[in-house]
Amino acid sequence: MGDWTMLPEVNEDREGILAGIECFALDMDGTVYLGERWIEGAREFLKRIEDSGKRYVFLTNNSSKNAQVYVEKLRRMGLEVGMDKVVTSGQATIYYLKRYFPGKRVFLLGNDMLAEEFEKEGIVLVEEKPEVVVTAFDTTLTYAKMCRVCDFVREGLPYIATHPDYNCPTETGFIPDVGAIHAFIHASAMRYPDRIIGKPNADMMDYLIERTGADRAKTVMVGDRLYTDIAAGRNNGLWSILVLSGEASMKDAEESEVKPHLIFDSVREIMRYL
Repeated sequence: MGDWTMLPEVNEDREGILAGIECFALDMDGTVYLGERWIEGAREFLKRIEDSGKRYVFLTNNSSKNAQVYVEKLRRMGLEVGMDKVVTSGQATIYYLKRYFPGKRVFLLGNDMLAEEFEKEGIVLVEEKPEVVVTAFDTTLTYAKMCRVCDFVREGLPYIATHPDYNCPTETGFIPDVGAIHAFIHASAMRYPDRIIGKPNADMMDYLIERTGADRAKTVMVGDRLYTDIAAGRNNGLWSILVLSGEASMKDAEESEVKPHLIFDSVREIMRYL
């Protein structure tokens, strides 16, 4: 934990909490859209944030795409935003690598578009003799790729992951995410990642605060996952809102040790308090 002021364990003062929020950190998959479809009321919610003099930024663990792809996707869906509005676990991982492994050769288990973002930022990607292993949400996964990454992990190389999510929500259900890949690697190489960058971990949230310049105590993390989105807020000095439009259900929230400050059916329901 940092040196920020601890927030209340439970607080149902919706109007009071939201009145003090200046920045909304919004998860994407399962929170504002599913696939190529906006969750009902999400577009109006984004406009209401801006109309109320507040701001928002998209904060996603999904590293199967780079930030530019998200900007283009949102444009196809009718929302024009700049790169400054999108913060990804891939970007946070690049930041971490530059800080702690500058100039090191990296084997990246990830999609081509993420590899392009890494290389554009000066990360040296290699297929042989890497010095660091990075695993991301690779939707082009092959058995040959899995054999290679397991070999490198088994060698004892530093092993970094972009995020921990087990599943990614889609319009038709859930698909295995990088957490499932980690389970495969562990079964073969007997190691889990040494460092996981994305939500709920501090590296991602520190990167968010640095990028936005936001005050933690006036920032709320809004998402559909208890173990990533809500824990990210709880563990790092931000407010947290769980929406029930994606992965987590009310039953999950009731049974979880990680408790959101507030719960809404969807972001649409938040609008009345802005």
